[in-house]
Amino acid sequence: MSDVVDGIRAAILRGEFVPNQRLIEADLSEQFAASRASVRAALAELANEGLIERVQNRGARVRAVSLAEAVEISEVRMVIEGLCAAKAAERATEADAAELRKIGDEMRAAVTSGDVLGYSRLNERLHRRIREISGQRTASDVLERLRAQNVRHQFRLAMHPGRPQTSLPQHIDIIDAITSGDPAAAERAARTHLRSVIDTLPDVDRGHAP
Repeated sequence: MSDVVDGIRAAILRGEFVPNQRLIEADLSEQFAASRASVRAALAELANEGLIERVQNRGARVRAVSLAEAVEISEVRMVIEGLCAAKAAERATEADAAELRKIGDEMRAAVTSGDVLGYSRLNERLHRRIREISGQRTASDVLERLRAQNVRHQFRLAMHPGRPQTSLPQHIDIIDAITSGDPAAAERAARTHLRSVIDTLPDVDRGHAP
């Protein structure tokens, strides 16, 4: 069942399933070579994540997240990711610090080479490792759910012209603060980064208007 969940989620991320598109169980069963029961369970899980919604007598459809909701989600992320960055600065070992610096170096290389997708993957990896290092399991669960709901806006943001060049120094500031063991600076840097995300979302939304 997890393969079906991952497959549908990935299709939404790639834009194969668009907001408000109906998701037909029979079609999904054929596409993902899964039983109808597995598809039904996968849709229930994705509904819990906020990626799809159930409509009475009409089945499931991809949930459309408005710009206003995307901003709200990012504002909540700003607070929680700030907390995780601060806790990571308190808990990071030398090995953790070395790993974060390595990710930072790889992010620089991706920006230099123009590897936007590679940079996006490293971005996600950095945020995930910071959550893991923080040890804040509850915060991590909340952030994963928020990220899933906002996945299309995040993908559009990653592809927005010039975004990697803007966000790279922000990510380096977060890494430097965590590896220096400075919780206040780490929280401040994480909040600054998410504020930049919030400020950029309207431009991204206009760039993808129908």
